[in-house]
Amino acid sequence: MVLNCIIIDDDKLSRKVIEEFVNRTESLNLINSYSSAVEAINVFNIGEEINLIFLDIEMPVMTGLEFLKTLSDPPQIVIISAKEKYALEAFEYDVTDYLLKPVSYARFFKAVDKVLNHYRDSHDKRVAEENDEIFIKKSSSLVRLKYDDILWIEALENYVIVNTFSEKFTIHFTMKAIEKKLPLSKFKRVHRSYIVNVSRINVIEDNAIIVNIEDGSKVIPIGKSYKDKLMNDLNLMVK
Repeated sequence: MVLNCIIIDDDKLSRKVIEEFVNRTESLNLINSYSSAVEAINVFNIGEEINLIFLDIEMPVMTGLEFLKTLSDPPQIVIISAKEKYALEAFEYDVTDYLLKPVSYARFFKAVDKVLNHYRDSHDKRVAEENDEIFIKKSSSLVRLKYDDILWIEALENYVIVNTFSEKFTIHFTMKAIEKKLPLSKFKRVHRSYIVNVSRINVIEDNAIIVNIEDGSKVIPIGKSYKDKLMNDLNLMVK
């Protein structure tokens, strides 16, 4: 995977250092380097595909944060700043990493690795959204499961149990790993130990979800840290 990137920094020396780091990194392709955010705006107007921006904050005419406000669909952003005080505000823009000058190549490479992991995760999510099925290992075989057949997934130490109407599958997987394999539009993490198929939710009561099963119902707890996101994601009609 090779990512197209640009650098925006009014500090010439810092810009040259990052250019050298990018050229040393096989997973990056430098499209251009800019001394101001105003110059860089044009690269988006001509439709150039940019995957990553290395962005300074304190620049004349337009700051890095002001530049971020102009982007309707920003690529991944790695802030490179001489000051730590902007970090909190920068992360409100969902930046991938925040590096303090002077930047070592080791720290730079760690940020790039984080960017690559984000892209891999988003690719996996995109593939999951396009499919309507997943393969589950059972003994020495692979079983095809439609997403609609999965009721919920439950953690069990170093394993997860995939519950369907007719069968349970116990596989050696973490909740975090299987969550990445499933489409966000269909499955929601509702608890540290539970992922639920949204289409199988019948009732939500206080801090619990009721899922109908063949011989009754299953009560699944909703974790406090997951409840707000779940309620925001669901199509609610409440006052």
